[in-house]
Amino acid sequence: MSLLDVRDLRVGFSTEDGVVKAVDGLSFGLETGRTLAIVGESGSGKTVTGRALAGLVTGATIAGEVLFEGQDLLTADRKRVRELRGSQIAMVFQDPLSALNPYYTVGEQIGEAYRVHNKVSRKAARAHATEMLAKVGIPHPERRVSQYPHEFSGGMRQRVVIAMALTNDPKLLIADEPTTALDVTVQAQILDLLGQLQSELGTSIILVTHDLGVVASVAHDVLVMYAGRAVEHAPVDELFTHPQHPYTWGLLDSIARVDTGGRQRLRPISGSPPSLIFVPPGCPFHPRCPHQVAACDSVRPQLENAGPGHAVACHLDQEARTRRGVAVK
Repeated sequence: MSLLDVRDLRVGFSTEDGVVKAVDGLSFGLETGRTLAIVGESGSGKTVTGRALAGLVTGATIAGEVLFEGQDLLTADRKRVRELRGSQIAMVFQDPLSALNPYYTVGEQIGEAYRVHNKVSRKAARAHATEMLAKVGIPHPERRVSQYPHEFSGGMRQRVVIAMALTNDPKLLIADEPTTALDVTVQAQILDLLGQLQSELGTSIILVTHDLGVVASVAHDVLVMYAGRAVEHAPVDELFTHPQHPYTWGLLDSIARVDTGGRQRLRPISGSPPSLIFVPPGCPFHPRCPHQVAACDSVRPQLENAGPGHAVACHLDQEARTRRGVAVK
């Protein structure tokens, strides 16, 4: 059984203009100890998906199933969800400065996250916070545990947030753009840290990102989202060597590659993502797709098998997808 099994997840926000379909029928599974990267442009529904899994979406209509070890989090009572959040399910937010309270030391904040789920003294919680700071590679943890968030660099604050998320050894960690706004060196350190902690603790990770370089470095599987829907789902090596969806081709074509010596021109995806209130009929990507066929503007494609562990939602035939996908890599 999967640690996490998401079935037909739908998240909608009511507005004066209509319902924003932030997540529109998303399904996937996650095994213990594996990392799933959810990728796509801004507005594709990645962050809302992560927050919905952690029970942190408010003001929305949510439907479907989110089965964590067989228990549906969407129908569980609030108390049970709060018990799981922080102890079994934890989240690392995109901006560590806004995720930390400037009025409390980092030790107090990590200690509080620990004491909520464990009956220990403040002294024991502080000792645990010091251990967590050391575990995530912060030097002189016994001194820095008494410092405030503004006394840490951006990379160190991100380590503090990771320490807080992992303080109760959760089974599932949801990381929302954990390397955004960090320089390349610090990004590599944070990704190495996540990989190391995953190896030690056996934690499953959902990594929300738009950076395919990050995906190639740390993920086992990749879910590509567009307009709130999954358009491709595959093991990471398979996705990079045999991408099957035109949107995935566009994402890969629009990033720089080191193996071309800088001679290859980047090819951005034309047009803009659609409004999630007025999603185009059929395949939502068809207005931007140079490979569309007759069915694309009227029939919504479903995820179908395209190889071992590989699924794609596209009306192009298998031969055409395979031929074009090989040309992208």
